[in-house]
Amino acid sequence: METVHAAEAVTGFVNTVDESRTGDNGKLRILITGSNGFVGRNLVWNLKEIRDGKNRTRPNIDITEIYGIDVDSTTEELELACSRADFVFNLAGVNRPKDDAEFMEGNFGFASTLLNTLKKCGNTCPVMLSSSTQASLTGRFEGSEYGKSKLAGEELFLNYAEETESKVLIYRFPNLFGKWCKPRYNSAVATFCHAVANDEEFTVNDRSTELELLYIDDLINEMFDALEGKEHHCEFDGLDVIPNPQGKYCYVTVTHKATLGEIVDLLESFKAMPTTLYLPSIPDGSFAKKLYSTYLSYLPAEKMAYTFKSNVDNRGNFTELIRTLDHGQVSINVAKPGITRGEHWHNSKWEIFIVVSGHGLIQERRIGIDPETNQGYPVIEFEVTGEQMKAIQMIPGYTHNIINLSSTQDLVTVMWANEAFDSDHPDTFYETVDREGDEKINPEKGNV
Repeated sequence: METVHAAEAVTGFVNTVDESRTGDNGKLRILITGSNGFVGRNLVWNLKEIRDGKNRTRPNIDITEIYGIDVDSTTEELELACSRADFVFNLAGVNRPKDDAEFMEGNFGFASTLLNTLKKCGNTCPVMLSSSTQASLTGRFEGSEYGKSKLAGEELFLNYAEETESKVLIYRFPNLFGKWCKPRYNSAVATFCHAVANDEEFTVNDRSTELELLYIDDLINEMFDALEGKEHHCEFDGLDVIPNPQGKYCYVTVTHKATLGEIVDLLESFKAMPTTLYLPSIPDGSFAKKLYSTYLSYLPAEKMAYTFKSNVDNRGNFTELIRTLDHGQVSINVAKPGITRGEHWHNSKWEIFIVVSGHGLIQERRIGIDPETNQGYPVIEFEVTGEQMKAIQMIPGYTHNIINLSSTQDLVTVMWANEAFDSDHPDTFYETVDREGDEKINPEKGNV
């Protein structure tokens, strides 16, 4: 267990609270053991956001006090919290002791102390237990001393529930990852993230080893569900979750499976991004998206900022910001006063221009001759400013430009293209937009 002071774990640890029994006014007093560990710290901060009204996504959770208990907390602090809590999250535990015997003492032993204190206080509020898939004692976990201590804790809680008729929620968590997880402790993901982010050496013994992984934000959302009485119950067949509304165990519905090789390859791509500008695919809810957020939390200060290569000439500069494999690229274009940029067209590439500063004119003209009029197509014009931003689409088959109308101010434009620029296949062809005698129309002024 990490060394921490309860007052440090939760800002404003309460020692003087109204003595009336909690819950009568619908407000919750929550006790968190192991409050300065990885899960505890994330849970505490997210509960504080709900308590303080900053997170309004859970209107059914009304919190008045949060009690943080950790290894340096006193017996008096534990008794005070146990006497007043409406819900207990028992996250305290030992992961890497010097001696295997400490597993039982730290995991089973403290669980006994907690439950005995609740009984002493006559408090039968719901209690959540953080257990582990290692408690299955199957497969590679067979004979695990850590697993044995977690299984003993589970049995203790089940007996407590039967004796006191208290609601007990036992969660067997797989491998956890997310911000604030301690590297080189008990999380391979944390270890790899820290090593890659800080240019440190690390070893992958077997790239094909597959892990079941649980992201901290998904775990926290399940804890919120538990507070609302909407926890997800199950049984276990070895390591496999069998959803069952009457099951004696609980589980988080969203986990991910990835091999060590896949994890490391993703991390290396994240590390390369400031150089390549390529963002990997990170769909909503994906493991890659969650891993990227985790990786960034381990960046040292000197890597939080990076520079770009700009293409500078007498017209201004053009700078690529982000590239993707399947959603194009984002760039910044700066045009000096009076300068025209562009004057080209694309077969398949299309773009969106958004002027964010300055005053400009965007012109587009379909290339070729209109067979109905036997004349060139009209020039379509859009006046744009940073004060009233709008998105203008550059259409395939239309030559286009952007003109800085100001004589003193740079024109700054955010440009998105549907594909990253490929110098071997640029799909970009010079063609002047505004030719003498061309008709000009402005759709926004109704003269189409």
